[in-house]
Amino acid sequence: MLVSVAVMVLATVTSCKVSYTFNGASINYTKVKSIQIADFPIRSNYVWGPMSSIFNNQLKDQYANHTKLQQVKRNGDLKLEGEITRYEQRNKSVSAEGSSAQVELSITVNVRFTNNTDHKADFEKTFTANQSYDSKLSLNSVQEELVTQMVKDITDQIFNATVADW
Repeated sequence: MLVSVAVMVLATVTSCKVSYTFNGASINYTKVKSIQIADFPIRSNYVWGPMSSIFNNQLKDQYANHTKLQQVKRNGDLKLEGEITRYEQRNKSVSAEGSSAQVELSITVNVRFTNNTDHKADFEKTFTANQSYDSKLSLNSVQEELVTQMVKDITDQIFNATVADW
């Protein structure tokens, strides 16, 4: 009896194929094998020089670390291109004395995604991330940390919009 139950369980387990990924990627690797990621230039009025390389490296790393897609220079099954369109700061809250208490920093990125195996999935969208900091601090003292956090947020959003099936 125990042997027959074990055989039935084993047959059931081996006959079913379930694929789970913990990063949210849902890619049919039999159709989609490569991704082409263009460098995103900064097209905003306000510019912080290192932001472009931080963004471009993080975006490429996101796909390299969480998919099996080969990154190619041209003719990718998937294609990502776009530009950083806004980088700005604005007062977020006011203190009791009437001065700025918090400053909000934001980045907006325009993305054009092409899926050469299924053009119904193509899109052009903007993605935005924000971080706040105390106005007593200078932007120079917090900029790298905040930009890194916002870039991580935006690249997660892009990844989810392109290869995650939530």
